[in-house]
Amino acid sequence: MADLLVKLYDLPPCPQRDDITIRHAMPYEKHTVLAWVQKHFGDGWASECDATFSRLPVSCFLATSGGEILGFACYEATARGFFGPIGVHEDSRGCDLGRVLLLACLHALREAGYAYAIIGGGSGKIDFYAKCVEVLQIPDSDPGIYSDPLVSNTTEKKPRM
Repeated sequence: MADLLVKLYDLPPCPQRDDITIRHAMPYEKHTVLAWVQKHFGDGWASECDATFSRLPVSCFLATSGGEILGFACYEATARGFFGPIGVHEDSRGCDLGRVLLLACLHALREAGYAYAIIGGGSGKIDFYAKCVEVLQIPDSDPGIYSDPLVSNTTEKKPRM
């Protein structure tokens, strides 16, 4: 999947929700957030999300209601200027949370001084991103930064001699 480029100096405003809080994750919430991301979206995204907790403010936004996580979105997890990953719980999809989380992260990147952001591997969800912001597919960017990933193997292997 190719990367996407987003122009940050021409973003739509970030919508506000009365029923849902959109905010940066707090460092003391790290284990709760990572466990939620791992449970709903897997180890890879949990690892990327983990990297965001080494920044202040934490470069992960949460959508919460009543002390429960409904969704998350990260920026500068894999590389500087990159957006992602993003995920919304199945029960909360279809109510614009993904768009709100995306825009919160993109506005944070703009406030950090970036003119453009990269959505790594975003062409797989280009319909979603194109509904939210203007995106351009970056030529020859597949697999991009995600080339040669390590394979997780839980079976024990004997070392080679």
